[in-house]
Amino acid sequence: MQTRNTSRGFSLIELMVVVGIVAVLAVLATNSYSSSVRKSRRTEARTALLDLASREERFMSTNSSYTRTLTELGYSAGSLPLTVGNGYYSVDIPVINFTAATSNTPARFTITAAPVAGKGQDKDSACATFSVDSTGLQSSTNSGGASTTATCWN
Repeated sequence: MQTRNTSRGFSLIELMVVVGIVAVLAVLATNSYSSSVRKSRRTEARTALLDLASREERFMSTNSSYTRTLTELGYSAGSLPLTVGNGYYSVDIPVINFTAATSNTPARFTITAAPVAGKGQDKDSACATFSVDSTGLQSSTNSGGASTTATCWN
């Protein structure tokens, strides 16, 4: 009687299929993780902008005007440009725009946070900048300049 020699194990083709499936899953997981990290950094930037706006309003309530000087808002003198969102966004003095009060209109400000180049958040094309103004209006734009407020502030 002749015995048949059967080998047990995986063929090279089966092994390559498994490697391909694992590679696809790894790519999907990495993209999902990167998206979650970007969203958390956006939240940090929005929170910091709202804090800065509330400091401006507090300053206005006691001084009858807004300020461009971040030290008057409680930040250290060496903090220009002001980095927010754990250093992924920055607010510089030229980005804080003020309109002085006139007889017809009250004073206003707009504060805009832009991503810091080379930190990774500059690759976030969906929510490139965040802004808040003295009326509480929150806005954002994508890398093309189009409004993404409904998506990025929620």
